[in-house]
Amino acid sequence: MAVSKKSLDNVKRPRESAAKPAGNEVAERARINSETAKIAWKELQRFFAQGVAIYVSPELDLVDVALEISCDRTDKLGVWTADEKVGQVHDAQAIEWQDTNALLWCVVVKPWVLVQPVLTEPED
Repeated sequence: MAVSKKSLDNVKRPRESAAKPAGNEVAERARINSETAKIAWKELQRFFAQGVAIYVSPELDLVDVALEISCDRTDKLGVWTADEKVGQVHDAQAIEWQDTNALLWCVVVKPWVLVQPVLTEPED
């Protein structure tokens, strides 16, 4: 799936959110991991409609991306966005997920809802 080249500003947390100190990173990672779940796309469509659904490539670790956003660290996020591995969900992708009743990994990092396709194991 190709993610459009949105500016990093479209994916960063709003200015009113303060960065979390590095000392809390372990606790923040644990919190994010505990709040990650598989959810059907149909349950996430309203977040897409609101413009807050963010695609995360299956090549990346969803928790790592969420942690970078949560801690307001934009260096890696900028690279991922430029490489089209993170960005807003496109209409075409939303339609495909709707048509296939897709199951996605999801985690909320306010105000964003990060979504990542669940990879299926190949059948033997």
